[in-house]
Amino acid sequence: MSFQSTADLRAIENQMTWEERGMPKTIYRFLSKTREAHGTRPAVSYQLFSDPGAKAETLTWNELHAKTTQAANLFRSLGVGPTDTVAYLLPNANETVITLLGGAVAGVVNPINPLLEPDHIAAILRQTNAKVLVTMKSFPKSDVAQKAAEAVKHAPSVTTVLEVDLLHYVTGLKKFIIPFIRPKTEHGHHANVMDFNAELAKQRPDALEFPDPEDDRVAAYFHTGGTTGMPKVAQHKVSGMVYNGWIGHELLFSEQDNVICPLPLFHVFACHVIFMAAIASGMHVIFPTPAGYRGEGVFDNFWKLVERWKVSFIITVPTALSALMQRPVNADVSSVKTAFSGSSPLPVELFNRFEKATGVEVVEGYGLTECTCLVSCNPPSGEKRIGSVGLPFPYTEVKILRDGPDGPVECATDEVGEICVSSPGVFPGSTYTEQDKNHKLFHHDVYLRTGDLGRMDADGYLWITGRAKDLIIRGGHNIDPAEIEDALAGHEAVAFAGAIGQPDAHSGELPCAYVELVAGAKVTEQELIDFANSRIHERAAYPKYLEILPELPKTAVGKVFKPDLRKRAITRVYNEALEGCGAEVAEVVEDKKRGLVAKLKKTGDTDEAKVAEVLGSYTRPWDWA
Repeated sequence: MSFQSTADLRAIENQMTWEERGMPKTIYRFLSKTREAHGTRPAVSYQLFSDPGAKAETLTWNELHAKTTQAANLFRSLGVGPTDTVAYLLPNANETVITLLGGAVAGVVNPINPLLEPDHIAAILRQTNAKVLVTMKSFPKSDVAQKAAEAVKHAPSVTTVLEVDLLHYVTGLKKFIIPFIRPKTEHGHHANVMDFNAELAKQRPDALEFPDPEDDRVAAYFHTGGTTGMPKVAQHKVSGMVYNGWIGHELLFSEQDNVICPLPLFHVFACHVIFMAAIASGMHVIFPTPAGYRGEGVFDNFWKLVERWKVSFIITVPTALSALMQRPVNADVSSVKTAFSGSSPLPVELFNRFEKATGVEVVEGYGLTECTCLVSCNPPSGEKRIGSVGLPFPYTEVKILRDGPDGPVECATDEVGEICVSSPGVFPGSTYTEQDKNHKLFHHDVYLRTGDLGRMDADGYLWITGRAKDLIIRGGHNIDPAEIEDALAGHEAVAFAGAIGQPDAHSGELPCAYVELVAGAKVTEQELIDFANSRIHERAAYPKYLEILPELPKTAVGKVFKPDLRKRAITRVYNEALEGCGAEVAEVVEDKKRGLVAKLKKTGDTDEAKVAEVLGSYTRPWDWA
């Protein structure tokens, strides 16, 4: 069923408790139930190239179940037990889905972002004590195999590397050329390297060769998106993964749906929100190209891909919507019912532009890795409040809390505080693998502190107003960067905006903004400052500096990556202050204990005492490089 209001969601809750719903207790039984109901229907399709006529490989639910069984048996044969980790460093492919499911059945699956640097990848492998790593065989225009080889050198727990060769997806002349131009990979590590598909084929496809006890165990490790420092690793239990799938089926998807998901399969949005929902509903998921939206030609061919697969749901993020709106809708998209957007707030203008161009409304939702993802979304068949992330899902309780003299206090309607969540996806007390990172993470030992600032309106709609740690603190005055970003996003030339606090010798921080323009747009920085100031409610929040960049730095799921903006601002401000001192900023690095640290280099006749005096006026630390 769909839903229109809070009353509909509470009616679902009142039918029975979550525990009484009798959902499958293991990922394998979850998948087996779908195979029994929808075995011959398509489960997942993948095409290596974005051309709408390109070769695609489709697996039915019967075939996906068989390959998942083989993968789980393979991982167990390599020594993976229920608490051991199967990591994967892969682009999107059918093998990625198989590894996701097989890893969660045999042990604990650990997807890793291939865009990370080798030292970060190695740190995650060590943190999760990964025993098996599934990655790519060397392939043109990709450095994933090389990154994996370097990371494994520094991850002693990895005993086996299984390589996926994408060559079998290639047709025509390219299939013969690629083996000759394939980059060479010097493994140079201790692990045994094997061919994933060759080893998979040796395994039994019709039954598990090990017990599948109904323990609500940790089945997945997902590293956080990483807004500062080394990624943290969140633990996801079977019940939380199944809960995400149940929500998708109960409120959005059926076996009749074709869902295009060009999001990466190392992120909870694609893995839990979409693929667990696919298992729950029996729907068909299409993954175009290894890099999804980042893939060559995906935006140019997107609407034709929608027509090819008769897509009913588009899964997207604001950055992708912005790119799509810079291209004509050049195909039949009448099959599309809804576009579902997450990862960051959607500007009002972009919402309206997309609906006008396609006739499709965008449903905004909210989730986070620490909650096994889903928290809320706007009603697909009810009132969508643009800028809101909608209504909390059944069995999810959201409280807006602020610090009081005697502990946390619940905020009044429309009062801004920290968004705190309790749900079947929350793992109280053990959200992260590192126990010290769970310290002070919960209020009342139940409600996960998300770190997001927000408010709840009188009708139960949740509004995110910013990140607690992103607050700009100007002389003790707290400024929410979202107010600056929202003001700039209202300009027709602005595609994306990121506001941060830049160092200031007097106030500690001053508001600073960086902007990415819509393709072909022309506007001056002063015009944007004037436009923003006319819409910002308090003078203290007026940006003191604004810069237009060709493209804002973003994470793999489309969020503006503010650490890079902060580094840019620190470098600029400190270099201006250091003029004439014989020193400049060489780089800004992340220190686990001190945060962002400016590393200085000498540029001539350096007055070290003057440097210390000048930078002593700022709160951000510095060292000599």
